[in-house]
Amino acid sequence: MSFLVNLALVLLFSLGLVISGTFVPAKVLNFLDLFGTRGASLAFVMGSAVVVSFVGYRLVLRRDGPITGGMFYLPTETDIDGRAIFGIGRGLGGSVRTGIDGARTREAGDAGISFLAMFLGMLAARATGERSDLLRAA
Repeated sequence: MSFLVNLALVLLFSLGLVISGTFVPAKVLNFLDLFGTRGASLAFVMGSAVVVSFVGYRLVLRRDGPITGGMFYLPTETDIDGRAIFGIGRGLGGSVRTGIDGARTREAGDAGISFLAMFLGMLAARATGERSDLLRAA
């Protein structure tokens, strides 16, 4: 049951990303272009996400645990490590294209390479012990 609920939530979240246009690379690059033709539509997407997250966390964390059972896993570390810096650099560098995005644009080679690289990265992280507290607790 928990798997189906999580799957439904991921699909709903993904649908929201597609509807908002975050899968359109030109739209994202236009938003990040500070001195050119700045498109502000994604600012509304991010602003609404912050509001929904703020309210959602307040409501959900009043509960004893998740609806599907188990317990909440909240971040406890506040240090910025190499993984955080890598993620920030990857986002700022514009290389956050996912396999889903590649598949959507019918670039099957890019999609396969993205999925393969992601899979190999997960294996490397597991082999080196670079796992988050969330994965250790599971």
